[in-house]
Amino acid sequence: MGWALEEAVAAPLTGDVPVGAVVVDSSGQVIGRGHNAREALQDPTAHAEMLALRSAAGSLGSWRLTGCTLVVTLEPCAMCAGAAVLSRLPRLVLGAWDPKAGAAGSMRDIVRDARLNHRVEVVGGVRADESADLLRAFFAEHRGTDSASTGNVR
Repeated sequence: MGWALEEAVAAPLTGDVPVGAVVVDSSGQVIGRGHNAREALQDPTAHAEMLALRSAAGSLGSWRLTGCTLVVTLEPCAMCAGAAVLSRLPRLVLGAWDPKAGAAGSMRDIVRDARLNHRVEVVGGVRADESADLLRAFFAEHRGTDSASTGNVR
């Protein structure tokens, strides 16, 4: 999660929400990295998870990320949760839960939906306070509010 938090810190430099992600292989080596870059790239799909998954697939030369783990500072949205399922990831580790848009157990549970052809194990709440603090500080600064609420984070 430390690597994902490092990625998250880079996102606000371009006005993006501080969410970071890494993909590690079965030996624990980072094979993909990303942080939110929607503003930087003017791309609605440039979420941290999507960029990390693309990077990992490029490193492996395969879209199948079997044996890998996606580590992300914020619970994935529906798009990113779907990408985790489609990439055949066995495991997702997340920091802060997202009760407004989360799709790995909060609002929806796409990654563990029995109707799909693959399910992803979820380990949540890892360094959640640090992840949430980055989001609160970002939104307090950008909305001119106190840091009590993250609002809709994506």
